[in-house]
Amino acid sequence: MEQEEIWDTDAAQRYDTPGTGMFAPEVLGPTVDRLAELAGGGAALEFAIGTGRVAVPLARRGVPVTGIELSRPMLDRLRAKADEATIPVIVGDMATATAPGTYTLVYLVYNTISNLLTQAEQVECFRNAARHLGPGGRFVIELWVPELRKLPPGQTATVWHAEPGYIGLDTYDVLRQHVVSHHFSFDDTKRARLFRSPHRYIWPAELDLMAQLAGFALESRHADWTGAEFTAESRSHVSVYRIPPSR
Repeated sequence: MEQEEIWDTDAAQRYDTPGTGMFAPEVLGPTVDRLAELAGGGAALEFAIGTGRVAVPLARRGVPVTGIELSRPMLDRLRAKADEATIPVIVGDMATATAPGTYTLVYLVYNTISNLLTQAEQVECFRNAARHLGPGGRFVIELWVPELRKLPPGQTATVWHAEPGYIGLDTYDVLRQHVVSHHFSFDDTKRARLFRSPHRYIWPAELDLMAQLAGFALESRHADWTGAEFTAESRSHVSVYRIPPSR
């Protein structure tokens, strides 16, 4: 499926879960705090800005935020929260679309770089970030670590989350380095709702090489937005890449 088909009106309407999940204060608060710090008083550009989960509170912190977004239904949801003057958005692909101006920070959160389904597109995403940054500018990526260690021989799926009313599982195609995330939501009836999204998973070392090809150097990597240590057991990471400052 194309990304425009996945992030349609129905998906956009169900995306926001105020106060819970990825909108929970304990999740969103540290994200905004860290990005505001990394912006360093300059302007920020969010790739795949979506409904403004991060951009809206970051703008309220005084950081000028611009976005790039492919899905018009997701952008419509953002526009119910902030107008074009408050958060300008360019409609387009995060690997190729260009926003006016120069930024101190470009960021890409919640695994979204994996929505680009080829290595070439992911490399171009890094290059696009570099085009928008001045010397010393930073590109921040939040991404999960592929859970291939959980796959016994012959098994292609892992359950990564289960709670009352929800099951999340991933099916892996290790030959193409692809994964499809399946989100099952259900209640006391016999009906369940399924949302699926395809991804290309990226190992941290591969991500670092993509960064190097675009002129970045890894500045830091932590397990989460609070700065927890990244270890072999970490399920995700927040990686900060930087364009070398002018000499």
